[in-house]
Amino acid sequence: MLSLSRALGRRLFSSAAGASESAAAASTSAVRKAQNPLEEFFEVDRTMEDDKPPPHYGRSWKASELRLKSWDDLQKLWYVLLKEKNMLMSQRQMLYSENLRFPNPERISKVKKSMCRIKHVLTERAIAEPDSRRCVDMKRMINAM
Repeated sequence: MLSLSRALGRRLFSSAAGASESAAAASTSAVRKAQNPLEEFFEVDRTMEDDKPPPHYGRSWKASELRLKSWDDLQKLWYVLLKEKNMLMSQRQMLYSENLRFPNPERISKVKKSMCRIKHVLTERAIAEPDSRRCVDMKRMINAM
């Protein structure tokens, strides 16, 4: 069956200078610098072989865990989750257009659940804020997320 990296190499990265299909497939590190900015929206190294069991991905963040984090840490985590959500949804759409199965669709719901819990924890903090002006500003910032 087609590997995701080959499908991506053929469809999206063929015009990229210096980013060849073999170079994308050769990289085995989980975290690496993207050759092409579009690579950040797809899991290039993931193969679509049916004989291999799908890898287990982590769970969503619990609200109790998020309450222990600072405002800055929650904001950073929000953007990491947003990037992950964009990557998963882009990958799902690309695979759908190629009539391929999207592996582990539950990952999207885990990311969305974590993002919802971050907003909940931040709203709790805004409500607990004694300064009403700051409370309104915090709620406005949270609603803009």
